[in-house]
Amino acid sequence: MSPKLTLDQPGAYQIRVQGRLGEKWAGYFGEMNITLSDDGEGNPVTVLSGVLLDQAAVQGVLQKLYNLGFPLLSVEKVAGEEDGAVE
Repeated sequence: MSPKLTLDQPGAYQIRVQGRLGEKWAGYFGEMNITLSDDGEGNPVTVLSGVLLDQAAVQGVLQKLYNLGFPLLSVEKVAGEEDGAVE
Protein backbone atom coordinates (compact mmCIF):
# COMPACT_ATOMS: atom_id res chain seq x y z
CA MET A 1 0.00 0.00 0.00
CA SER A 2 1.34 3.42 -0.96
CA PRO A 3 1.45 6.20 1.65
CA LYS A 4 -1.04 9.02 1.21
CA LEU A 5 0.40 11.97 -0.73
CA THR A 6 0.12 15.44 0.76
CA LEU A 7 0.98 18.91 -0.51
CA ASP A 8 3.23 19.88 2.38
CA GLN A 9 5.57 16.90 2.85
CA PRO A 10 9.00 16.25 1.32
CA GLY A 11 9.31 13.73 -1.45
CA ALA A 12 11.89 12.26 -3.80
CA TYR A 13 11.21 13.16 -7.43
CA GLN A 14 12.58 12.40 -10.87
CA ILE A 15 11.86 15.01 -13.55
CA ARG A 16 12.73 14.32 -17.18
CA VAL A 17 12.95 17.03 -19.85
CA GLN A 18 13.87 17.00 -23.50
CA GLY A 19 17.24 18.59 -24.20
CA ARG A 20 20.61 18.95 -22.55
CA LEU A 21 20.90 20.95 -19.34
CA GLY A 22 24.55 21.47 -18.45
CA GLU A 23 26.08 20.91 -15.03
CA LYS A 24 26.61 24.68 -14.69
CA TRP A 25 22.89 24.89 -13.89
CA ALA A 26 23.14 22.55 -10.87
CA GLY A 27 23.08 25.43 -8.36
CA TYR A 28 19.98 26.89 -10.01
CA PHE A 29 18.04 23.77 -9.05
CA GLY A 30 19.26 23.48 -5.46
CA GLU A 31 19.99 19.95 -4.31
CA MET A 32 18.67 18.27 -7.46
CA ASN A 33 21.11 15.94 -9.23
CA ILE A 34 21.39 16.47 -12.98
CA THR A 35 22.18 13.54 -15.26
CA LEU A 36 22.14 13.29 -19.02
CA SER A 37 20.80 10.39 -21.05
CA ASP A 38 18.94 9.89 -24.30
CA ASP A 39 15.48 8.76 -25.33
CA GLY A 40 16.68 5.64 -27.12
CA GLU A 41 16.68 7.43 -30.48
CA GLY A 42 19.73 9.56 -29.77
CA ASN A 43 17.83 12.65 -28.60
CA PRO A 44 19.20 14.22 -25.41
CA VAL A 45 17.21 13.93 -22.18
CA THR A 46 18.06 15.63 -18.89
CA VAL A 47 16.99 13.95 -15.66
CA LEU A 48 16.75 15.95 -12.44
CA SER A 49 16.39 13.85 -9.31
CA GLY A 50 16.35 14.52 -5.61
CA VAL A 51 14.26 15.39 -2.60
CA LEU A 52 12.02 18.44 -2.78
CA LEU A 53 10.51 20.08 0.31
CA ASP A 54 6.88 20.06 -0.84
CA GLN A 55 4.62 20.36 -3.87
CA ALA A 56 5.35 24.10 -4.14
CA ALA A 57 9.04 23.25 -4.59
CA VAL A 58 8.11 20.81 -7.37
CA GLN A 59 6.17 23.59 -9.09
CA GLY A 60 9.16 25.92 -8.69
CA VAL A 61 11.50 23.49 -10.45
CA LEU A 62 8.95 22.94 -13.23
CA GLN A 63 8.57 26.70 -13.70
CA LYS A 64 12.34 27.17 -13.96
CA LEU A 65 12.55 24.43 -16.59
CA TYR A 66 9.68 26.01 -18.51
CA ASN A 67 11.34 29.44 -18.38
CA LEU A 68 14.53 27.89 -19.79
CA GLY A 69 12.55 26.37 -22.66
CA PHE A 70 12.82 22.67 -21.79
CA PRO A 71 9.84 20.52 -22.86
CA LEU A 72 8.64 18.37 -19.96
CA LEU A 73 8.69 14.60 -20.55
CA SER A 74 7.72 13.29 -17.11
CA VAL A 75 7.48 13.98 -13.39
CA GLU A 76 7.56 11.01 -11.05
CA LYS A 77 7.46 10.74 -7.29
CA VAL A 78 9.83 7.92 -6.47
CA ALA A 79 10.16 5.84 -3.33
CA GLY A 80 13.26 6.64 -1.41
CA GLU A 81 14.99 8.81 1.08
CA GLU A 82 12.32 11.48 1.51
CA ASP A 83 11.20 10.27 4.94
CA GLY A 84 13.03 12.54 7.32
CA ALA A 85 15.62 13.58 4.74
CA VAL A 86 14.79 17.28 4.72
CA GLU A 87 15.83 19.21 7.80
